[in-house]
Amino acid sequence: MKKIALTLSFAILMLVGCKSKEENIKFTDKVEKAHQKKEFLAQEAVQFDLKLFFGGKEKITAKFTVLTNSTKGVIEYKNGAKIIFDNDKVFYSSTVPNEESVRFDAFTWAYFFLLPTKLSDPGTIWNSYENKEKDQEKYLAEKLTFKSGTGDAPDDWYVVYANKKTNLLEKAAYIVTLTAGKEAAEKNPHAIQYLDYKEVDGIPIANKWIFWGWEEGKGLTDELGQATLENIKFIKTTEDYFTPATDFKTI
Repeated sequence: MKKIALTLSFAILMLVGCKSKEENIKFTDKVEKAHQKKEFLAQEAVQFDLKLFFGGKEKITAKFTVLTNSTKGVIEYKNGAKIIFDNDKVFYSSTVPNEESVRFDAFTWAYFFLLPTKLSDPGTIWNSYENKEKDQEKYLAEKLTFKSGTGDAPDDWYVVYANKKTNLLEKAAYIVTLTAGKEAAEKNPHAIQYLDYKEVDGIPIANKWIFWGWEEGKGLTDELGQATLENIKFIKTTEDYFTPATDFKTI
């Protein structure tokens, strides 16, 4: 009897230990594993067609080609215009649809696409987040901020939500300080919702985005826009693919 009791006690301790270990796995590790980050980064580049609408009006219809390590990318618009980024340098042709938003467009949409694989980038700071929304039981949620000097907009922040069952990224609230100061941006936070996941070479990728207003404690509010992603595929590129033409402008 004593032997049985000891065996049961040991089994219970093992179960508790396994549960504690599971609970202690970092948020970023769970999400990046679910999104097959290692396999994603083993690919050279990813390409997709993006159709983006805000307020019922077309904002972008373009083909994106981005190195999976995020260092270089090309946006090719339907009118033939291009934006090319190479680390923090941005080049563009004079026929881009909106010259004022070139730098914003160069980095923002590619970052949203790559977000599930960039959660542990250098300069990222993760903080616990007390989720008080009515559907809080469905999600793991933490807040992402950045060290000073990280990227173009280190004052940006994100509240990242992962589905508890799948660990896939499902929502991310954020502020954009590149075109406004932090104080103004925090008065109007937005959120992106990732939907319609499909596998590309075994890697889950959202094929639809919906943009919302967002309030702390309330979550998603008014729908602002949406995007569809098509023809998603991994490709090989050549070095000159990311070389701007001699008449490109820079910003």
